[in-house]
Amino acid sequence: MMESAADLSLTVDELAARAGVTVRTIRFYSTRGLLPPPEIGPRRVGRYGPGHLSRLALIEELQHQGMTLSAIERYLEQLPPDLSAEDLAIHRALVAGWLPDRAEEQSLAQLERRVGRSLTDQDLDRLAAMSVLVRTEEAGVFQVDPGLLQLGVRLLDVPIALETILAARTVVLEHTRSAARELSRLFRDEVGAAYEDGGPDAAEVARRKSLSADMQPLVVQALVTAFQRSMKEELREWFGGR
Repeated sequence: MMESAADLSLTVDELAARAGVTVRTIRFYSTRGLLPPPEIGPRRVGRYGPGHLSRLALIEELQHQGMTLSAIERYLEQLPPDLSAEDLAIHRALVAGWLPDRAEEQSLAQLERRVGRSLTDQDLDRLAAMSVLVRTEEAGVFQVDPGLLQLGVRLLDVPIALETILAARTVVLEHTRSAARELSRLFRDEVGAAYEDGGPDAAEVARRKSLSADMQPLVVQALVTAFQRSMKEELREWFGGR
């Protein structure tokens, strides 16, 4: 069984391996205030938890989006200080949605090192069904979606039928696609105005593209907040208003 998120306790070396970064990077982020300090355990060894791992994943996605460290600092400063690892994972997943599809080729050994657990053939089948990975023609080598990897691995031990997980994923994809379509139309109408009246003005096009890029993190945060509030309302109704 996978170690529960609540019990996750990692050294800086283990955190670096799980996050796919170097120890030097973790320490640099800590000095910039991008990562909270670790808990100090016996022998004054720093121990890192699930929040650190989720925050590193979010930073990685923001960097892939092209944000500078200063911009990432401002983005993280806007987030509530008490966000859980799950909340940060939602932010990361939504930020990843703005990015082009990409996959990383990994061997089984690399994949297991990244997720911090052994993977059985059944685990690999479930991850493939959730589109987390795709088997290649080379045995033991996979095309892995890094944006879905940690979430997919956490779902391996959830006592829910695979069919239910896939149905839930379909619901999410359908509704997020609808929201994305409407948001894209709004951005397209805004940016498209620069191309009217005989062609675009280069400075105006650049300004509008910059505005669109700046809006993306704000839209992500708005989507996260709206989704969390809606889920809380649904859960209150489910449990009889308690």
